[in-house]
Amino acid sequence: MAVAETERTIRGYLDALLSGGDFADFFAQDVVWTTMETGEELQGREAVRDFIVALHRELFDASPELGTLTTADGAAALEAVFVGKHIAEFAGIPATGAAVRLPYSVSYDLSDDKITALGAYFPILALAQQLRDATVPV
Repeated sequence: MAVAETERTIRGYLDALLSGGDFADFFAQDVVWTTMETGEELQGREAVRDFIVALHRELFDASPELGTLTTADGAAALEAVFVGKHIAEFAGIPATGAAVRLPYSVSYDLSDDKITALGAYFPILALAQQLRDATVPV
């Protein structure tokens, strides 16, 4: 997959993600999401889509602030910041209404104009700590 095709696919995916479009259309049927911190894996277009939707719309009212995007032949990497409000139970912590801000990165593997794997360097433990800190009375 040429660099230009990789970039076109990733930018289309990110545009759909940010605008509420059908970003899952950019996933291969057997796409794999790996949370690198925990090793947890999700497999399949619907499972990965549902996890991303839950994280951004059900557990948090959130959106990424995009940073550097690097593309290569069949691979891409994104640096971003997860910005949102905690609106439902996450990691055993009831909704706090707290504002969260957390840098993260995602690596992407692509083939045939589809994303086949996402490796999310998303610090779940740091996010949970931000929420616990928000619930401690000052």
